[in-house]
Amino acid sequence: MSPRNAKLIAETVTRDQLAAMFEKAKISIPDWTVASDINPCMSLGKTWNVMYPLFMKGGRLSPIIRKNMVWAFGDYLEESLKPAKKTRAPKPDVYHEPPIFD
Repeated sequence: MSPRNAKLIAETVTRDQLAAMFEKAKISIPDWTVASDINPCMSLGKTWNVMYPLFMKGGRLSPIIRKNMVWAFGDYLEESLKPAKKTRAPKPDVYHEPPIFD
């Protein structure tokens, strides 16, 4: 997920939606050794170990923490929370001529 989309989602996401996101991520992530989007020097496992305890404490989550949670694991949010993907116009056909080397 892009940081921009994560920031937009984090503004309105609820604690219940974050809990569902974490539960789905816990079940769905096959390889926890993959580099995290937030910090490529950390694996997804390390990112989980930093983010999940903060969430479980039950205190207030600052906007930057919510954004980082969504940025790291937002692919596991329910589809209705994710922004619609923009469709790009198809690229025009390219006119090509072979080069003349004379």
